[in-house]
Amino acid sequence: MALENRTDSQTNQASAWIDLKTLMAVRNLQWRAQKVVDGFQTGLHRSPKHGFSVEFSEYRPYSLGDDPKTIDWKLYARSDRYYQKRFEDETNRRCYLVIDQSKSMQYGSIDYTKYEYARTLIATLGLFLLRQRDAVGAVTFDQRVTDWLTARFRTGQFQRILSMLSKPCAGQATDLIAPLEQIAQLVQHRSLIVIVSDLMVWPDALKAPLAFLRARRHEVVLLRVLDPMELRFHHEKPVLVRDVESGEERFVDPVEVADSYQRNFQKHRSELSDILTPLGIPCVDFQTTDPMELVLSNFLSMREAVGSL
Repeated sequence: MALENRTDSQTNQASAWIDLKTLMAVRNLQWRAQKVVDGFQTGLHRSPKHGFSVEFSEYRPYSLGDDPKTIDWKLYARSDRYYQKRFEDETNRRCYLVIDQSKSMQYGSIDYTKYEYARTLIATLGLFLLRQRDAVGAVTFDQRVTDWLTARFRTGQFQRILSMLSKPCAGQATDLIAPLEQIAQLVQHRSLIVIVSDLMVWPDALKAPLAFLRARRHEVVLLRVLDPMELRFHHEKPVLVRDVESGEERFVDPVEVADSYQRNFQKHRSELSDILTPLGIPCVDFQTTDPMELVLSNFLSMREAVGSL
């Protein structure tokens, strides 16, 4: 399945991670990212591999045909997954982190919005990848690409990503077609493209631009960010709801619409899966209440699914 949910083991592991409410209460985006990555890398138990002449850099998923001597068995015992150690002299990967700035991303039923969660996630992934000596770029979009940072591994790249993420989110309607087509034209070298969005679009609209990216030999990963209220429409009394993109308002009785809302939500999820699975594109749903470490953990698993780049 292209769309995945959290496992029970991941949910249990989350209890040892940083409290997200405390993390998001800190306004400094750089501090948030550093706090999450430092804790996550400590959990991965990074240590040099004796007998090698190069410095240990990171873990990457084990693939059939790799030398089994590089498998970290202690990490396997903790994660039930095969990872091997990657060293400084191996070729760096190229990754673009793409964030949706459309109006729907500015919704939040808790203390922060989907966009605030998403930009924290982008900063965290950017720092994590740069520490692994990968070339990292960033892209923002709403109805078109609004800002672009070429993937590089160099001094100051993380600060450039933070600077991009500090710009106001002024997007309107969600349109993934035009931005993805622009990205496919702009990214000249084979890359891993990580798209962070709520995917509030008709699933059929994604098929052509995503297929174009795959035809250009890019690997694509989707991280879908959703507010808890979008997953479970659980108002107790009639409420006035407003479409944040169109501005349309209407009164809704949750007793009358809850079942149909859930059916339509699951239908949308199923249609996304039908589009993404044949393209080999993994997608994981995250709530804005999920720990950032959970996203990093799933990100490593998704890289394993699409192959090492």
